[in-house]
Amino acid sequence: MKEKNVSQYHLLKSGIDNKTLDALKKGKNVTLLTIEKLCNIIGCFPNDIVVFVKEEENKK
Repeated sequence: MKEKNVSQYHLLKSGIDNKTLDALKKGKNVTLLTIEKLCNIIGCFPNDIVVFVKEEENKK
């Protein structure tokens, strides 16, 4: 977001709600629809913003 100069306020005005922003900040699950919206707003691809973590690593 910093690289693209996109603020949280811009995300809110673009259709990302507070609950979703909170989930993103806390590393919680979000839907693919949310990922699609974020990519369209920010101008990136999913692999630019998504990191997959194995369940074993996540529990540590």
